[in-house]
Amino acid sequence: MSNTVVIAGGSGFVGQSLTSFLQERGYLVVVLSRGEQRSHMSGEFVRWDARTLDTWTDSLEGAVAVVNLAGRSVDCIKTPANQDRILRSRVEATRVIGKALQSCQTPPKVWIQMSTAHIYGDSEDVVCDESSPFGLGLAPTVGKAWEAQHAAWLPETMRSVVLRTSFVIGKHGGPFPKLKWLTRLGLGGRVGSGKQGMSWIHEHDLNRIFLAAIEQPEFSGTYVASAPHPVSQRNFMRSMRTAVGNPVGLPAPAFAVRLGARFIVRTDPELLLCGRYVVPTRLMDQGFTFEFSDIDSATKSLV
Repeated sequence: MSNTVVIAGGSGFVGQSLTSFLQERGYLVVVLSRGEQRSHMSGEFVRWDARTLDTWTDSLEGAVAVVNLAGRSVDCIKTPANQDRILRSRVEATRVIGKALQSCQTPPKVWIQMSTAHIYGDSEDVVCDESSPFGLGLAPTVGKAWEAQHAAWLPETMRSVVLRTSFVIGKHGGPFPKLKWLTRLGLGGRVGSGKQGMSWIHEHDLNRIFLAAIEQPEFSGTYVASAPHPVSQRNFMRSMRTAVGNPVGLPAPAFAVRLGARFIVRTDPELLLCGRYVVPTRLMDQGFTFEFSDIDSATKSLV
């Protein structure tokens, strides 16, 4: 068995953060990507279309783990066409990975499957964990279909780890750098009611969860991958203002967010106006310790 980890959809923020993290610990990383390789990318780059079997499947033979992060970004206006792309990109990529694994002579020991904490919906006051019922809407529908494909195609000999991941904050990618910039401009205030849940996780802790899932056989099944102390959007932005040293944070009423998101930023306003509170009960029960368990230490480290 080699020390190779294959990351499907590994060219984005989470994939590249994980690639660097694993390389620092002696792993060889193969990145499967639909896009073109760019100069800043780490890992061995292999093209795939995330739909059909091809020579990329050779990367799976003898690997220690496969991590599936593949899926179209949800940072878009949710037109019917975009909703279809979001769903299909996840289902098709998961299915073709499963087909490839079924035909491997020496398959990886573990398949780590990305999912979403948004599967629990958008309640403002209910705290959810792995035992909670799913919510309603596009994200729960996509999350359930994503996980169902993983379960349907998982080879019997492989260990499965599914990570229902919350809002990932990191220094060099994802939404955090833009949030930091807006906060420095004095625009880091309450959005809408400010009561919507901000379940978050520092990229370093998420990478540590991936590593534990790769190396520790007792990691198996479905986990919420989120810091143990979710906060409201109002308190998240208060922490951001403290971290950047700007006490001014102009509020954004819901109607302005809806107009600006649709016609200026060209994204879904619900990404800002809705949220959820989730906690990682199974991780904590298994003794996983977070290096960034509170929002203030996390935002300070990234700023």
